[in-house]
Amino acid sequence: MAPPLRGGSILLAPPLFFLLSLGALGSQYCVPRKTFPYQDEDLRLFREEGVWNYSTMLLREEQGVLMLGAREAIYALDLHNISSKKAAVYWKVTREKQKECAYKGKQSEVECRNYIQTLHPVNQTTMYVCGTNAFSPVCDYMSYSDGQLLLHGRQEEGKGKCPFDPFQRYSSLMVGSDLYSATFINFLGSEPVVLRSSQTAVRTEFKSSWLNEPTFVYMDHIPESVDSADGDDDKVYLFFSEKAMEYDFYSKLTVSRVARVCKEDMGGQRTLQRKWTSFVKARLDCSLPEPSLPPIVQDVFLLKDHNWRRSVFYAVFTPQSGSSRLSAVCAFSVTAVREVFNEGKFKTPVAVETSHVKWVMHSGELPVPRPGACINNAARRLGMGNSLDLPDKTLQFIRDRPLMDEAVRPLTGRPLLVTRGPALTRIVVDSVRALDGKEYAVMFIGTENGFIQKAVNYEGEMFVIEETQVYEDPQPITTLRLSSTKGHVYAGSTSGVVQMPVSNCGRQRSCSDCVLARDPYCAWDLPTARCASLGSGRSAAVQSLVEGDTSKCPQPEPVPVIEVTLVPGNNLQLPCSAASNLAQVHWLLSDRPLGAGPRYYQYPGGLLLLNASGPDAGRYVCRSVERARGGTHNRTLAVYLLAPGLGGPGGAGKGQEGEAPVDKAVANSTAGPDIPGATAAKGPGPAEPGGPETQTDGGRVAGLRVAVGVLALLCLALTAALLWKVKREPLLRLLPWGGPRESKAKTPVTEYAQVQNHAASEGKTAGEAPGSPCLGNNHHSGVDFKGNGPPHFTSMRDISCLDGLGYINDESEI
Repeated sequence: MAPPLRGGSILLAPPLFFLLSLGALGSQYCVPRKTFPYQDEDLRLFREEGVWNYSTMLLREEQGVLMLGAREAIYALDLHNISSKKAAVYWKVTREKQKECAYKGKQSEVECRNYIQTLHPVNQTTMYVCGTNAFSPVCDYMSYSDGQLLLHGRQEEGKGKCPFDPFQRYSSLMVGSDLYSATFINFLGSEPVVLRSSQTAVRTEFKSSWLNEPTFVYMDHIPESVDSADGDDDKVYLFFSEKAMEYDFYSKLTVSRVARVCKEDMGGQRTLQRKWTSFVKARLDCSLPEPSLPPIVQDVFLLKDHNWRRSVFYAVFTPQSGSSRLSAVCAFSVTAVREVFNEGKFKTPVAVETSHVKWVMHSGELPVPRPGACINNAARRLGMGNSLDLPDKTLQFIRDRPLMDEAVRPLTGRPLLVTRGPALTRIVVDSVRALDGKEYAVMFIGTENGFIQKAVNYEGEMFVIEETQVYEDPQPITTLRLSSTKGHVYAGSTSGVVQMPVSNCGRQRSCSDCVLARDPYCAWDLPTARCASLGSGRSAAVQSLVEGDTSKCPQPEPVPVIEVTLVPGNNLQLPCSAASNLAQVHWLLSDRPLGAGPRYYQYPGGLLLLNASGPDAGRYVCRSVERARGGTHNRTLAVYLLAPGLGGPGGAGKGQEGEAPVDKAVANSTAGPDIPGATAAKGPGPAEPGGPETQTDGGRVAGLRVAVGVLALLCLALTAALLWKVKREPLLRLLPWGGPRESKAKTPVTEYAQVQNHAASEGKTAGEAPGSPCLGNNHHSGVDFKGNGPPHFTSMRDISCLDGLGYINDESEI
């Protein structure tokens, strides 16, 4: 082996070095089309005073309840409205157990409580429930009937079924009457085990080659015996991460794994007695678009198909290094995972000169039957009816070599979705039939700051429909469940559980917005002229998911003209927000692109005109431009008519080119309050007393305004220099005068590259790839107005330096 590099460098085995170097061509990240901040009326919330860690959920759709496990409490909540509690049972630790736990060094009021970790159905009314019980796990049976929730009092030993530590991740699954669990079996949390609790209990070996400091994530059952030509057995798949044994690395490197066992595995006769004879594992590959250490799997969801061969695992990955803020979603087909285990080569340990073990691909012959395989027709023909009949040669091989050489590759060859910003935490996936008759997989992805993103893949193009803030205070989503029949997503966290509908079509107010949302749940209903759910089988509806084609939409109503009095020397604010995060705003002045100038500033909330003068009079049109496969969509959002003297006799109420007029009072109220510190039509008109011609010392005032303009330009140059220097860091953290006071409720999930929707744009910073909302997606690139438009600001806050330089809000300040 070559000597390690000097200077603190590390030496990597060639396969890992190649893995670290992988990256997609281009670093573009998915951007939600719209961001919806927290709103009480769209959500249902359940929490109870003094109860925390709402982390365990079980949907009992036949009974119409959501079973919710928390710290020392279990609830039965109405599945339609979880704010309605139907029943509850409280399962607290005894005072003696709590004292014993604290005596062993644990925190009495935090760790030494009973955290409900396991909830599985046994039959229509009975469930199996386990809790940590102050680091002494215990299980019991519980029933729900006639609105009553009852613990049976038949407590069982919970060791191996439930973790000791309430904050240690684990996974479990009930298959028939057998409980499969992946957890730690001792108080210290140092002995991991994958256990089947049944009449013939089977578990993993306590060997680092089987499980090496794992973090368990997810388990599920695949009925592979159904329609199996070779008489194969059902499988239980386990997803986890662990410290890798196969790479030469100074520090321990974590990798993501998938493992499987056979449902009918009974262990070996002499070798591997009461141990899995079918435990095999492989690395999961989900390469991020930047060179990095292998990302870590955080959550998995199995989207089941009636043909199990078409089922797909969707997995969320986050970086293991704090220097990266990327998260990804990768999809793995069941057939791809199965192929690696059934046909792939194994890794084998070999001794090297440095007296440690190196893992390489096993190139020798394999014993018969194949190690790690289930009992099938071929084994039965050899006289092997179950795993107890397997020969020692096969069992010894799999005992020492449970790791596959080949990694499981993503279904699409690369991540489906990549985001930059707060980490993704949990995922559920729904299968939706759209108007075109096709089925689409819609992903609901939780984040560490309390948002749920909704995304779908259209023929290789990843599209994030929206993101919704489900918690008023940012907090990680730790549990996510989906009820397709009820049409709701349930998100759990430390402080409570939230119910959110899978779609809220009414948020899209126009036909073009409804179609461009490309939401499989929604379509524009022509008879009622509203964006509505597809559930009622609408015959006259417009939906274009792949193309985003709005050509079938009716022509929108003309935008009313807002008349604004132009008073020379005043500062004018013309509010206008982009229609979505993927759109950009384009301003026209008298039907021509607004030219760049030191007095025009565009920001997500509109246009700011400093020190207005006579030549600025005219017709200002704000247009939102958004691209989709179906073409570029232009939409007029606002029209302003600036002219001296409007609002005098005969001035108000005049529209242009057939557009509906708006009186001056409405114009002023519309233009003013949107952005604090700016005014729509400041000062009296020429026909009123006190106009500009009556002001004293006009030369000094004009000079002050010129000075303010020059200082504003210097501030803009400084801002641009800072942006160029630090690139990815949000501007507001670096400006010397500090960022504005902003509400936590509007913290966004991702960094955006486009001009933002004002309702949700506060605090957003520019992404790395302007106009490119998603990896591998070239259909939504932003419109480039270089040379046509004035400088752009990320938000109104980016020009807060104007206030510090004496930005004049009112003539009285002079």
